[in-house]
Amino acid sequence: MLARPVVNRRIPEWLTIKLPKRQGIEEVEGLMRQAKLVTVCEEARCPNLGECWSKKTATFMILGDTCTRSCRFCAVKTGKGGALDPDEPRRIAESARTLGLKHTVVTSVNRDELPDGGSHHFAETIRWLRDLLPETIIEVLTPDFLGNKANIQIVVDAKPHVYNHNIETVPRLYRQVRPQARYARSLQLLQYVKAADPEIYTKSGLMVGLGETKDEVVALMRDLKAYDVDCVTIGQYLKPGKNYLDVVEYVHPDVFAEYKAIGEEIGFLFVASGPFVRSSYNAKEFSDRFLALKK
Repeated sequence: MLARPVVNRRIPEWLTIKLPKRQGIEEVEGLMRQAKLVTVCEEARCPNLGECWSKKTATFMILGDTCTRSCRFCAVKTGKGGALDPDEPRRIAESARTLGLKHTVVTSVNRDELPDGGSHHFAETIRWLRDLLPETIIEVLTPDFLGNKANIQIVVDAKPHVYNHNIETVPRLYRQVRPQARYARSLQLLQYVKAADPEIYTKSGLMVGLGETKDEVVALMRDLKAYDVDCVTIGQYLKPGKNYLDVVEYVHPDVFAEYKAIGEEIGFLFVASGPFVRSSYNAKEFSDRFLALKK
């Protein structure tokens, strides 16, 4: 059995970020403001924003900037969502083309009040990306759509290359971390996608440092594999502000390396594991692996 690590709340040296040049960041920032687009990089206060934007990559966030759920780890604001922008999918595709993205990631807030959960908006964004940037790999990171299979199918039918839905944490911590979600529902969504279209690669991600044990992380990975998930990402939870969950532990890079080795042994096609790993971080690395798998 893997032992529970010693709790360490001091920010360690391996979580120091080297700031990139401002020029690349300003170019992407200007493009997003001109196109009136939202990025999860900004809304979720991602620590990799500077690095990714300096490389001219970003994760587009559709359906507005306000989430109908209140997960205690997430910096995206909570409240009542506004009206959808029907022209948003086109502008996202045009911006992705301007950036020359080889791997385009589209995510969203939860919009539980919408009858389709925003699934048609996802599908329309995928269609515009295929029309304007046919060479890009399209990855969607969707909400759980409350488990509504008809809404999930709408996204599947648009045929993204990668369907990502994050499991986020181990089942024991769900009530504390994401009280409006359900562990089983997220697993079932991922399994449904793979059954509906086996050509789509399924992907999920989780955070560590919230009080989970190593055994629980390994059990979660085994659950993901049992539900036909192809790829997994594991990263360090970082508290985005004072009103969010505290970090219980800053996990050592050696433990992340261990998780990566275990994930590969379990049989995932792709495992990214490290302190700064996020769902779409270094998407090009996954693109390269994806293209190799397709050959």
